[in-house]
Amino acid sequence: MTVYAGRFAGRTAIITGGASGVGREVAARIRQEGGAVALWDRDAAGLAKVQEEIGAAHVAVVDVANEHSVARAAEATANALGRIDILVASAGITGPTATLWDYPTDAWRQVLDINLNGVFHCCRSVVPYMLQNPDQYGRIVNISSVAGKEGNPNASAYSTSKAAVLGLTKSLGKELAKTGIRVNSVTPATFRSPILEQLTQAQIDYMLSRIPIGRIGEAEEVAALICWLASEECTFSTGATFDISGGRTTY
Repeated sequence: MTVYAGRFAGRTAIITGGASGVGREVAARIRQEGGAVALWDRDAAGLAKVQEEIGAAHVAVVDVANEHSVARAAEATANALGRIDILVASAGITGPTATLWDYPTDAWRQVLDINLNGVFHCCRSVVPYMLQNPDQYGRIVNISSVAGKEGNPNASAYSTSKAAVLGLTKSLGKELAKTGIRVNSVTPATFRSPILEQLTQAQIDYMLSRIPIGRIGEAEEVAALICWLASEECTFSTGATFDISGGRTTY
């Protein structure tokens, strides 16, 4: 992994789902490149562990599906860090493996609440702080999935939630296009993370069979793309979708 020393110097970032997986990887890289990081997650023990490991400036136990929890965390983070420059919305769950007609309605609501409403709550709470920055500077990266483009069988809630994140990102990107805030999304294929533990081996084998490169992606690879989108280098892309799928998607 190439580290760009000082790329995030003076910048502050919120990473949701920051206690593990790609969220942790992004947080660690932003720290390595000079940024101050706030980690949000439901896992208090995981947050404490990662905070110690990477030197996060602030942590908050947050349920992204709860708008009040998110609003409180945004205020606390802004007070702790002085400003908010970056939001990486990576918290998410897969939900059960089932056909749509057998899909439990409570699980459907939970997946949509976390994967879609969680992104909405985070963006809604954080954007006003970015607009308060003297230069209205901000970078928002919403983590979607290749499933949001193609639809994975037996994962209708997950696929629907991730497709909706793309629509939210496009809309918000246009709303903020005249400011210094850029909003983009990333659509990874399968990569190594704790979320794989929520999937059956049959699902993992199916997704791997769709990747022309022939392997599962690494969290470091996804983090590299996210960090570019979260940096000052990303200036002319907003409301866009960036694919990182090993050649799986064709649009």
